[in-house]
Formats: sequence, structure tokens, C-alpha cells
Amino acid sequence: MEYGTTQLVGSEVLKKKLTREEIKTLTLSCLGGALEYYDFIVAIFFTKVLSAVFFPANTPSWLAQVQVFCIFAAGYLIRPIGGAFFSHFGDKIGRKKMFSLSLLFMALPTFLIGCLPDYNSIGVSAAILLLLCRLMQGLSSGGEVPGAYIFSAEHVKKGHAGLAVGLVNAGIVIGVLIGSLCAKYLLSSMPTDKLLTWGWRVPFLLGGLFGLVAVYLRKYLHETPIFEEIRARKTLVKKVPMFVIFAVHKRSIVLSVLATWVFSVIYIVYFLYMPVYFQSQWHFSAKEAYAANTWAIFWNIIGSIAMGWVVDRIGGARTLAFGSIVVLFYIALFYLKLSTHSDMALPIYMMGGFFVSAITIIPFIVLRSFPPEVRFTGFAISWNIAYAVFGGTAPAIISAVVGRTTWISFPVYYVGILCLLGVVVAWGFHVISNHESLKDFQ
Repeated sequence: MEYGTTQLVGSEVLKKKLTREEIKTLTLSCLGGALEYYDFIVAIFFTKVLSAVFFPANTPSWLAQVQVFCIFAAGYLIRPIGGAFFSHFGDKIGRKKMFSLSLLFMALPTFLIGCLPDYNSIGVSAAILLLLCRLMQGLSSGGEVPGAYIFSAEHVKKGHAGLAVGLVNAGIVIGVLIGSLCAKYLLSSMPTDKLLTWGWRVPFLLGGLFGLVAVYLRKYLHETPIFEEIRARKTLVKKVPMFVIFAVHKRSIVLSVLATWVFSVIYIVYFLYMPVYFQSQWHFSAKEAYAANTWAIFWNIIGSIAMGWVVDRIGGARTLAFGSIVVLFYIALFYLKLSTHSDMALPIYMMGGFFVSAITIIPFIVLRSFPPEVRFTGFAISWNIAYAVFGGTAPAIISAVVGRTTWISFPVYYVGILCLLGVVVAWGFHVISNHESLKDFQ
């Protein structure tokens, strides 16, 4: 049996079309995902500005950028703690409560970042306060992102789980798109002096306010049918969920960590690091870099929905294996054009956003690796471990390697190796799908 073909369903009669209630749930989930992820990643689009605001003026530009990337990485490093907290109670008392609480914990520190004093006002304490806010964001994201995928996938009927995950991906990428558009507008139209004094605060203040609006809207969501069914059957996990997944689902944890490594680094490098890479190493203007990035993100939104549709028809493992091979060849073509200074480099990068979406179906096969009783915990632990170790550190590591050496092709080689790992992971998920304990998940 191809992994990913058994659907997340309850015992009710299955319907082929999404109901009005399912559409409302997916819409609000996507909206919340967009705002939450915008709050979490918007800082990376303003790396150069934040390095000037929070660090001494005499700091080398490459070092200041690495320092900002390290603060950015801190949000990922602490995500496993947030994931453990939110997922524990998500499996114990319900998905909805944690889904709302995690977004609240994201909106508040984002707003606070917009209120922080700069280095000229309080010295190194400014960077420390930025780090503390980033840690608060990381705690929230550890529960919010896994919760969004699970909440959406468990709300739909047979044949729509892949589409639900694809829509959440699209929502998250819309958050990235909003961040990119915001950066493109401010960096290209606002004078540097105004940008450094108050302009950089705008995206954080707005992100925090809109996040609070999304928290309010989530009160109209209902608990997932699958969790309600588990609660009605009185089969909620009685032990600590984390102990259960490490005792019973070791192979799923390992494969899910590897899969998330592929997802996180390719995603972060392609959409978050590349605009900085284009400017610092290839001397594109900020306007050119962020315009290309905006189009790449747009095509990824379209591709995420398309790949969700594909997953529901051919399964997660096949989609991931084929998609990884396509991305491998595409990234090689992109770098070939970039290294020869071809005018086609940026257009190829833009369209690549669609093909990279084949990687973004990984959450679908990760959440299908764990039974519903411990699904939130299994997903969150493996997801956040990988993001903490590999994803969040990727910009800082790549920036340091590229900035201190002449190996400017390092980001492309890294992505290429992960594409090969994606094929291996797809095969692994296909193998474990036939394990008796994984055949009949509801």
C-alpha cells in the first residue's frame, strides 16, 4: 500500500466534496498560519537593517548579518520546548485550545519587537531584548505550525487530507509573501535614515496586531472530529505522549526528523536566504532580489495547492520522491545560469518556487506516521528537533561559510544533497507504511 493513501477520517459517512464547515475551518487555519509565519520570519527579510539597528556601527557587515541570523536561529533552537508543551496538551485536552494559545504567544512578542529600543539607546541590551522576544516566538511556533497541519488534516473527510495540508502550506507561504512584499516596499522606497529610525518597526507592529485579530477569529473554530471521537471512545493516551512515541514509534521519529531536515533547509534557503544571497554575493539590488523572491513565493503558493491535490491521488511517498528529483535538477539549472550571469537566472529562480512545492508536502507524510492519540506529540517533537538542529541554523551556517570563504556555491550543493536525502526518506516512509501498526489510522 502506498503510504499516504489511507485517509484521516472518522466513522461518519464520507463525502467527496468539502463541506461549508470544512471550508471555513481551512480558511481560518490558513489565515492564522499566514499571520503566524509572517510574524516568525519577517525579521530575516530585514537582516541588513536589523544588523545596523541592534549592533555597533563598526561591526563588519558579514559579522553583523551572522549575528542577526544567530538570533533568528535561536527561535528555532527553542522550538522543541514549545512543541513539547503545546503537543502534550494537544494530545491530552484537545487541538483547538492549543491552536489558539500558540498564536497568542506569537503575536505578543512580535508586537514587542516593534517597540524595542536600538543599540544607540541602550547598547548591547537591545540585542538581548531582541533575542528574548525571538525565544518567545520560538516557543509559540513549536506548537503552532504542527497544530495547523494536524488541525486542518483532521477536519476533512476522505480524499482531502493532502489538499488540507497543501492549503496550510499555501497559507504559511502567503505569510512569507507578505513579509517579502513588505520588505520590498520599505527597502526600496524609504530613505535609509527613516528606515533605521522607525521604518523597520512597522512590519513588527502590524504583524502583532493582525496576529491578535487571528486569535479572536479562532474562537469560531471547532475541535477536530478525530479528537472528539478519541475522547468519546475514552482512548486518550494515558501515559506521557512523549514517552509513548519514543518507546513505540522510533522509526517514525527518525524518518520524520530526516524528512523535516529536507523540508526546513530547502524551504529556508530558497525563500528566506536567497534574497540576502543575491545581494551580498551576486550584487543584485534589493529591489531586484525581493521582486524575484516575491514571484518565487507566489508560484510556491500555487504549487502547494496543486501538490496537495496530487498527494490525494498518488500518495505522499511517490510525490516526495518524484518532487525531490525534479528540484535537484532544477536547482542545478538555476545555479548554472546564476554562475554564468545569465539574464535567465532570476526568472528561473522565480518559477522554481512552483517546483519546490513538491517538497512542502512532507508535513502530510510526517503527520501520517503517528496514530491520532499521539499524533500532535510525534509530529511536534520530530518537526521541531529538525528545525532546531538543521533549519534554524541554516542561514547562519551558510552565511558564515559563504562570507568567510570563496565557496559561494555552498547553498546550492547543500540543497542538492538534501534532494537526494528526500528520495531516501520517501522510500523509508513507503517501507514503514506496511507495518501493521500503521495500516489503519483513523
